[in-house]
Amino acid sequence: MTQAPGDDRHGAGPEPAAGDHEDAYSLFQRGHELMRGRHHAQATIVLERAARLEPGKGSILEALGRAYYNSGQHGRSAETFGALLEIDPSAHYAHYALGQSLKQLGDVSRARTHLRLAVALSPTTRLYRNALDRLAPRDSGP
Repeated sequence: MTQAPGDDRHGAGPEPAAGDHEDAYSLFQRGHELMRGRHHAQATIVLERAARLEPGKGSILEALGRAYYNSGQHGRSAETFGALLEIDPSAHYAHYALGQSLKQLGDVSRARTHLRLAVALSPTTRLYRNALDRLAPRDSGP
């Protein structure tokens, strides 16, 4: 049996599924640590790697979206939270975060829609209600 370079398990085959999961998890944890330290741009790099290893993993997408948002990459943030909503349309935080991202991009109408959905899905969350209330009124006449 041929061993991969650097493989010291003497005949044991590679374990890609377990290794990938552990690698994605450690990247996810490191990304969170970077965000806690307010190193959001660096966190995006680490979390992008985790997302490639675990495509469609909601927790990774949420963290990546937050890192994009906090590093000023609002277009990427909106795209990432949109992808999270494709996986789980009832994710109230994803609606909130997408709304905030769209607001930063100047798309107030779509932002309002997602913030309303966040409030409807989690009516007791003040953060969502306050964000919706801070949007300019739809009809702000003279």
